[in-house]
Amino acid sequence: MIRIYNTLSKKKEDFIPLEEGKVRMYVCGPTVYNFIHIGNARPMIVFDTVRRYLEHKGYEVNYVSNFTDVDDKIIKKANEEGVPAEEISQRYIEECKKDMEGMNIKPATTHPLATSEIDGMIDMIGDLIEKGYAYAVNGTVYFRTRRFEEYGKLSHKNLDDLQAGNRSLLVSGEEEKEDPLDFVLWKPKKEGEPFWTSPWGDGRPGWHIECSVMSRRYLGEQIDIHGGGEDLVFPHHENEIAQSEACSGKLFARYWMHNAFLNIDNKKMSKSLGNFFTVREISERYELQVLRFFMLNAHYRSPLNFSAELMEASRNGLERIRTAAENLQYLAQHAKTAELTPEEEKILEGAGAFEEAFDRSMDDDFNTADAIAAVFDLVKYANTHAGEDSSSALAEGLGSRVRGLCDILGIITEQERELLDTEVEALIDERQAARKAKNFARADEIRSLLLEKGILLEDTREGVKWKRA
Repeated sequence: MIRIYNTLSKKKEDFIPLEEGKVRMYVCGPTVYNFIHIGNARPMIVFDTVRRYLEHKGYEVNYVSNFTDVDDKIIKKANEEGVPAEEISQRYIEECKKDMEGMNIKPATTHPLATSEIDGMIDMIGDLIEKGYAYAVNGTVYFRTRRFEEYGKLSHKNLDDLQAGNRSLLVSGEEEKEDPLDFVLWKPKKEGEPFWTSPWGDGRPGWHIECSVMSRRYLGEQIDIHGGGEDLVFPHHENEIAQSEACSGKLFARYWMHNAFLNIDNKKMSKSLGNFFTVREISERYELQVLRFFMLNAHYRSPLNFSAELMEASRNGLERIRTAAENLQYLAQHAKTAELTPEEEKILEGAGAFEEAFDRSMDDDFNTADAIAAVFDLVKYANTHAGEDSSSALAEGLGSRVRGLCDILGIITEQERELLDTEVEALIDERQAARKAKNFARADEIRSLLLEKGILLEDTREGVKWKRA
């Protein structure tokens, strides 16, 4: 039985889905105005792994993760570049998908875009007004927070305390509101911003309503798991619950999962501190599988500290597992005998204990740190019991177990072979020729290809110098 820590109840609960054998899961995705940063990467990796484990246990998972493609930051970037907001969002959705592929994150069943769901948002806002949960003032529509009696049940915040002691948490525009705690569902258009026509005037939706509508459309009124970073608990997820449950009269999500923050060298990541890293920047120094392995070495609810030392340790740990997997593959291909001996049958049977330990760890609120420890124990066991005299059946049996557990975690054990020096030199020559011919697209393509293979180029007066990362 899988047990999940539910933010709603603040305790671990047995996982019982709404529909037997099926899981409906919604995870808040990124706002696409730039390359995703490593803070964005944590929930992506965490909930991809949750999904993979649920599928391993035989569940059919309908996994929905959105892209927020209309937002103040997107509009600001579009105005700075003098291009439509849609151009910015589409550009960074594509870049985000490249980074997700590098981290071996499976595409969601559906990746809805907020801008494609505006009609549904207008309908839901209309329903909320009709039911007395929302009201319009001068083109803005607000949600009546106090009207939803269970408001605060996820974040465990008290409405009166919020109003008295946390003025900074309140949304601006209080003079129009019936209550300072009411939040925006629809806002009127401003000059130079994208807008849509609604019964309350031209404008665009508030952030919170977007996820409620996308979740309802692709998963139904009730879902099993809703996930995201702990920074979304309040107000985003709290507001999602209020809107969705006010509309449907049903419990919105049964299990709420939140990953903890990522710090950089024990400090909060911020551009002002100069410790802000995009996934793309990390990919220039490390294979993104190392980033995934690093993230999974901690429990998702534990704060995670990112540092060069910890990334090196993760690279070395991943290398140990891959070396063992490759060695087992080599032994399987070059074994003198094919069939298992009676002694080898017992060895293979003994390997099952590590798979059981892996499952026990993952059943306990997806404890990937302990699951990885079980993989290392299996690797040590395989290294001890498989050698040149082993049958191909034993080497293959142990190897498939190592690969199988890694696959559940989204860890790829097969390493791409490094480019030979001669191949690197040939590609650099081709790049130089492309630049001379002013074919800069091909030149950039070659640089990117080399970067993916861990080759760093430096253009100097003496020519192009290169080194392996």
